[in-house]
Amino acid sequence: MSLKQAYCRTFQFVFDKGARLLPWRKPVCISGSGCFQRIPALLAQAGAVHPMIVASRRQAAADAFSAMTGQLPDFSLFSDVEANPSVDTAEKIAAQYRRDGCDSFIAIGGGSPMDAAKAAAARIVRPDRSLAQMGGLLKVGRALPPFAAVPTTAGTGSETTIAAVVTDSVTHRKYAVTDLQLIPRWAVLDPELTLSLPPAITAQTGMDALTHALEAYVSWTYNTSETLLLAEKAVCGIFQYLERAYRNGSDLKARQELLLASYRAGFAFTRAGVGNVHAIAHTLGGLYNTPHGLANAVLLPVVLEDYGEVIYSKLARLSYLTGTSMTGSEAQRAGDFLAAIRGMNQRMGIPAGFSFIRDEDIPRMISWADAEANPVYPVPVFYDPQRFYRVIQKIRL
Repeated sequence: MSLKQAYCRTFQFVFDKGARLLPWRKPVCISGSGCFQRIPALLAQAGAVHPMIVASRRQAAADAFSAMTGQLPDFSLFSDVEANPSVDTAEKIAAQYRRDGCDSFIAIGGGSPMDAAKAAAARIVRPDRSLAQMGGLLKVGRALPPFAAVPTTAGTGSETTIAAVVTDSVTHRKYAVTDLQLIPRWAVLDPELTLSLPPAITAQTGMDALTHALEAYVSWTYNTSETLLLAEKAVCGIFQYLERAYRNGSDLKARQELLLASYRAGFAFTRAGVGNVHAIAHTLGGLYNTPHGLANAVLLPVVLEDYGEVIYSKLARLSYLTGTSMTGSEAQRAGDFLAAIRGMNQRMGIPAGFSFIRDEDIPRMISWADAEANPVYPVPVFYDPQRFYRVIQKIRL
């Protein structure tokens, strides 16, 4: 074991002990068709009357949006969040919040609007710190204004997480502001808002949720009995309902179950951490603007396979729970489970790799991924630069 690996494992061991003393909480989960319309009443109960709404243009043009905002006495709208939201965008939202005298947040959309709004909220309560200064662990330290998170994709889990991922507007490096204060007050899971998702986005965001659940599940430490159970339920839900929603986007039952699976996976990885899939995926988002769910989907089976026998027992259990493979050795069932993930990707049109990764970018990808993963991520297998390089080469077409 190298000195760096020993340091990382020591950090994770100590952090795990300390994390068990922190005031972990879940957002209040509001679920079911039409529950989106309850947000004005929730805000009113919290004494908030002028929310900052962060939503995509498509969501802001929807009938459900007009019906909800028609119940509000006043609101301010920001609808220009890009994929992989930048620090500049979060700063614009915060500036508009201050200028318009807002007192709360409603974030509607996929991970990008929710992360941008959470980052902006962090700046509202910590005007003395830049987002770069709050990057990393537990550097916000102040409660956010009342915050409702409304996912319109079933993937990121940002409605329940402690993180807001942003991209530096100059260097293009992605990083996370991570603090328990960033957990939204309410998670509003309305399946009607996801019915219009195209199949490709359904697939990518669903595989994003699967990545969250699996990286949490194979975590070296940080896990609790609750996160393990939630991760298992999330994996089973995604295996059962993702392709069903992909084939029939108007299947309300499948949409609801995927939102619940994403929520469960979000809490699982919030508590138990992610791993090298995310560390590498974030470099693809920062350098090439690759959609996060797509990057995770491509990397997931490659990294899990690279971890090898260290995670066979956990993958074998998931193979049994999902009905993928009921007999054989642990190695065989783990292999069947990985084959099932690749099969899902293939059936949903997700590629096995990318052709745009440039040779000259790989050293920077390795450096960024290494800095992100180590020492914080409780990965089952420690990656040094050579191992990051090996995995990156496997996803190059």
